[in-house]
Amino acid sequence: MSEGAVVFGMHAVRALLRQRPERALRLILQKGREDARVAELVHLAREAGIRTEWRDPRELARLAGSEHHQGVCLHVRPVPTLGEGALDELLDRAPGPPLLLVLDGVQDPHNLGACLRSADAAGVDAVIVPRDRAAGMSATVRKVASGAAETVPLIQVTNLARTLRWLKQRGLWIVGTDEQADTSLYQAELTGPLALVLGAEGAGLRRLTRDHCDLLVRIPMYGAVESLNVSVAAGVVLYEARRQRGD
Repeated sequence: MSEGAVVFGMHAVRALLRQRPERALRLILQKGREDARVAELVHLAREAGIRTEWRDPRELARLAGSEHHQGVCLHVRPVPTLGEGALDELLDRAPGPPLLLVLDGVQDPHNLGACLRSADAAGVDAVIVPRDRAAGMSATVRKVASGAAETVPLIQVTNLARTLRWLKQRGLWIVGTDEQADTSLYQAELTGPLALVLGAEGAGLRRLTRDHCDLLVRIPMYGAVESLNVSVAAGVVLYEARRQRGD
């Protein structure tokens, strides 16, 4: 088992044991931890027939590739990477007008994890990212996502502009965020089949991505800062779309 197939952190491990126990192979806990949260993980692992081992903190840090493992690691079967081909089925299965989040070149795994968490909370059908020059799924992303990485499909595409064109053909309205846009987020119609597109940290949307948007909107800013972190912006736009849908 490669170290890339390790989930760490209390919330991420608990979510996987609850929601996808068939993917779990081995639970590894820090020696000396005997609190209620650890006891719950041991119980969940036992119910799923998963072996539990106790190791020292240095071993957990090595497995997780991070000191922030919270005394919990879980070896898992790797999730197959989803590509463009999965989008057709996901859109067909959507219970209502599809709601997608598209991230154009977000490279920080912490931001990607936080975006997945917001996407899960807002009931997004899938998150789409470019395959190159962008963060993909990793142990850090799973930890920050606090379980959302196991529930929200992450689709990696080779050509984001081509995917946006295809989504238009499927009837989705493509709305990008741009701090210079004339239209406020709160003036936009976000109730139908929709893909919300956010740009990379600092750089924003690439020109080709911007050109493929049907509409550009800005999040009104009332203080001294000029823009929001991409994960915060994702939460704002997703919940405005959810509010307009009456959910």
